[in-house]
Amino acid sequence: MLDRVIAMFRNLKGGAPEPGGPQFGALPYTFVDGQLVVLLITSRGRGKWIFPKGRQIEGMTPWDSAAHEAYEEAGVEGEIEETPIGSYFLPVTDERPARVEVKMFPLKVTRQRDDWKEMGQRYRHWAVLPEAKRLITHDGLADLAAALASREQSRAKSPTGNSDGSA
Repeated sequence: MLDRVIAMFRNLKGGAPEPGGPQFGALPYTFVDGQLVVLLITSRGRGKWIFPKGRQIEGMTPWDSAAHEAYEEAGVEGEIEETPIGSYFLPVTDERPARVEVKMFPLKVTRQRDDWKEMGQRYRHWAVLPEAKRLITHDGLADLAAALASREQSRAKSPTGNSDGSA
């Protein structure tokens, strides 16, 4: 019901539908005491826990666009991978007339800023995997964090992996 009221209010303001097309996101992570933690942020519209994402920026690759979104939306920088860990779909809403695929690129965080562009519009929160699974409500998004955790756990167990989960 609240979602409908919010959508009605946006329509009164003359909000245009979101453009279609793919989006690209960063899945920020690091290790604390050998355990993988992910950085969640709140969405601006509904305050749901998500990862930074957005459309491809002209002149940038999809992964660089994802890293840029992480910088603006969460105030973090790091090593972005060029291969996505997977993707999920944003659902159809009043503002989004078609499902949108979001490809997610792992971002190993090396720097976190105390202030950043969207700090007054979002909260950020580091979470271990079980907590992230509880907080994330988008279908498939928590699965990507689990896939990253599984991959990093496998790397840590391999002969070339390090005990902190980094390769």
